[in-house]
Amino acid sequence: MSLSITQSLEPAITADEFKAAFRNHPGGVAVITADAGNGPVGLTATSVISASAEPAILAFSVSELSSSTPTILGADTVVVHLLSAEQVDIAKLCATSGIDRFADTSLWSRLATGEPYFVQAQAWIRGRIINSMAAGGSSIVAVEALQASPALSGDAAPGSPLVYHNRRWHTLGDASQI
Repeated sequence: MSLSITQSLEPAITADEFKAAFRNHPGGVAVITADAGNGPVGLTATSVISASAEPAILAFSVSELSSSTPTILGADTVVVHLLSAEQVDIAKLCATSGIDRFADTSLWSRLATGEPYFVQAQAWIRGRIINSMAAGGSSIVAVEALQASPALSGDAAPGSPLVYHNRRWHTLGDASQI
């Protein structure tokens, strides 16, 4: 028997139950930016994963409720910013609805290839969208990594990672190690 992603033999848990379960599951924080020709967009995501090292592929999900989703899905390339605690302001900026996230031109620039990126981000990966799949009220996007920020290839000390847990921003450090 073949089941679609929206069919099930058992009743599904409610959206509130699902959200409550994941509220206690921390996630690294990233910002995804793109420009499909109508100006830059950005959104904050905790769904970024490394899918394959060779070839280098990452994936993330975007909600159909986000105003940035149509541009991201319509773009050929995106920039995925992996944020440290020092960049929590960028995460908050791109998580805020109804504002121009790119109004302050001192925060962002464009790569030589044209994609918008936040210059203070600890690390970023520019990639080409190779596939997307509808998943309920979201889309899962697969991206082939094409370029990494210079900080990723040097000996720069990484900052403390930014983590989102139970509707709050956190960081990891030596005190959080078990």
